[in-house]
Order: sequence, then structure tokens, then C-alpha cells
Amino acid sequence: MLDIKFVRENPEVVKENMRKKFQDEKIPLVGEVLKEDKELRQAQQHADDLRSKRKKISKEIGIMMSQGKKEEAEAIKAQISEIAEELDALEEREEKLRESVKNKMMQIPNIIDDSVPIGKDDSENVELEKYGEPVVPDFEIPYHTEIMERLSGIDLDSARKVAGNGFYYLMGDIARLHSAIISYARDFMINKEFTYVIPPYMIRSSVVNGVMSFAEMEGMMYKIEGEDLYLIGTSEHSMIGKFIDTILDEKDLPYTYTSYSPCFRKEKGAHGIEERGVYRIHQFEKQEMIVVCKPEESMEWFKKLYMNTVEFFRTLDIPVRTLECCSGDLADLKCKSVDVEAWSPRQKKYFEVGSCSNLTDAQARRLKIRVKDDKGNKYFAHTLNNTCVAPPRMLIAFLENNLQEDGSVLIPEALQPYMGGTKKIG
Repeated sequence: MLDIKFVRENPEVVKENMRKKFQDEKIPLVGEVLKEDKELRQAQQHADDLRSKRKKISKEIGIMMSQGKKEEAEAIKAQISEIAEELDALEEREEKLRESVKNKMMQIPNIIDDSVPIGKDDSENVELEKYGEPVVPDFEIPYHTEIMERLSGIDLDSARKVAGNGFYYLMGDIARLHSAIISYARDFMINKEFTYVIPPYMIRSSVVNGVMSFAEMEGMMYKIEGEDLYLIGTSEHSMIGKFIDTILDEKDLPYTYTSYSPCFRKEKGAHGIEERGVYRIHQFEKQEMIVVCKPEESMEWFKKLYMNTVEFFRTLDIPVRTLECCSGDLADLKCKSVDVEAWSPRQKKYFEVGSCSNLTDAQARRLKIRVKDDKGNKYFAHTLNNTCVAPPRMLIAFLENNLQEDGSVLIPEALQPYMGGTKKIG
């Protein structure tokens, strides 16, 4: 959420940012916000004037009563009642205007960084760099679930009977491989001096509204019926929520966390749920990175975060590339985002396995996450998040890039300790 003062002083900048994000339908929100904000400030000023007047009259009544002028005092008491009625009406109007301004402000997108390429959707994202040499073997690479099924590692049919499409049973070596990757990712990030955290898997609506936009929430979050709780779509939600309504000491920054959690997503929209695959599913696990830092350090941390993911995949001999998300592909709270994509020998192209985002102070402003410096000045922190690894999607890249012609799968050296020393499965 933007600072209302910034919107007042830079309405054209806010509108141009909407145009860059191809959200022209939101442009009228700026005028509506400014109009209601002006009315709110006028109502607040009028209410303050009335309170001042009431205080003055009350003082006069007290003086009259002390002087025995009871009749005169009673005569002006009626003014107090009139002021009270007017104040009640004003305070009700203030509350409605305040809520309306807040709701509209939460629909206005964050200001994107000047370096973000302008484009309408993900087809216009821009490749930054490739890491590792993509290889296409001289034998056919089966579909990823077929590789898993040949290794007795997945049961989609039973999962469909139990929970429907978008769920799976992982078994045997594939299940062990899944857990090994998560454990390796945990230790990889701990070695980067990130603090390991297991967060709550459910969060309240006040946190949901703070970490994401309305559109994202509707398309992603599962609501717990009868309770003010939502299942998290990523541990970033509860990790950033950890700081809600806090004042942090500047000398303690940055906070660098790596969190493990299961994730639950509706996956509504154009992509849909695959019936035979595990690329887009309702339930998965993830090792995440979260940083809360000073504003001047956020872009430096942004690059460090996505390069951690690049390094992680390269230690497993998986070729990857980084992709700068264009303006139209950025969620409303994001200022800048880079996707990490892994090479798919079967498809002969890259596909997304992680995403790194700098949200500047958008989440912090919604959640009231402030920082106090050594002079007592307060400002909003910057928040960032990034995927280290999210199997089973990452399993697709792993299996395709390590599959051998005989159907076995090689285990890279870095992962072997987490597989009990196993060098090959199959």
C-alpha cells in the first residue's frame, strides 16, 4: 500500500504506474481516493473544532456554576448536547470515509522500479542470464509422472479418489528424494547464515490482507470455515506476518530467515490443475527465504536472494536461467521480481521453479512494520521473499536432468548424504 501523502503529492505518477502495469481500469481510484481523503481531513478538522468548542463551553459552564449562575449555565448546556450529536455524526462519517480510502488504497499497485521492463504479461518477461549448459540427451525423456511411476514413486489415481485432482501420493525413493531435497535446501540456507524457522501454517485475515492483494487472495487462499483462519499459500505469509504491528530496532536489521512449510493453493485461473502432472497442484512443500531490512539495502538483498536459488540448483547440476518479470506480470504489491527457471530436457525449454520479489514498504505499511533508528526516527521496513526450492515441481527438473537411458536416476554428490549415500535410484 502506498503512502497517502505520496498519492496526494504525485497523483500523475501513480496513474502512470497503473498504465505501465496495464491497469487503466484502476486509474479512477486515484481521483476517488483524493476526493474522499480531502473530505476525511475536512471532517476531522471540523470534529476537532467542535471538541475545542465543547471544551470551552464546558469550562464556561463550570465558571458559571461556581459563581452561582445556575440558570445561565443551564441555558448553554443545550449547546453541549447539540455538539455531541454533531460529533457522533461526524465520527461515523469519518469512520466510513477512512474505511473507503483504505479499501481503495489497497487496490492501488505499488510503484514499480524504474528498471522493470514494460510488458503486458509473462510472455514479455526478459531473460537476464543463463547458468549451466542445457543438455538434450539422445534418448527420449518421458513425462515426469511416467518417470515417477516407473520407479513406483507416485500414485495419482488413489490421490484423486481421496482428495481429487491436484493431489498425489509420493512413495519410496521418490518420496525420499523429495524429503532429501527439502533437507538439503534447509542446510544450504543455514550455511548462508539464514535462521531456520517452521512457521504457523494458518494465518488470520488481518495478516492475509497485509501480505497480498485482494485478487491474489481470491485466487489462492483456502478459508477455514467458521474461523478467522486461512491456510498459507507460502510460508512468506506467516513469516512476514510475524512482524505485524511491531517497531524494530534498526541495529537488529536485517532479519534473514529461511522457512519450511507445506503450502496450499486453489490455483484458480487460466492455468488450471493438471490431471496427470505435479507442476500445478493444490498442496506442496517449500523452503523459502525472507528478508526484512532497511530501504537502502533492499535491492542489494534482492539480487543475493535470487542468486542463492541459482547456486542451489547449480549444486545439483541443473541448468537454470533468470528472468526479469515485466510490469504486467508483477502482482500489485511487488516493486520488482525475478523468476528462476530450470531447464527441461523433455520440453527443450526452461520452466519456472522459483520467484524472488522486492515489495519495498508495501507489506510493511499494511502490517505496520516500522523501524526506529538511533535518533528515535521511525520508518517502514522493506520486505523481500524468494523460493529456495519447491518440490515436487523441482522434482520435474531434477528427474529430467538426471535420468539415464536405462531409466535410473543419478543422485548428485551434494544430495547423496541426504539419501543415505545412495548414488542412483532405479
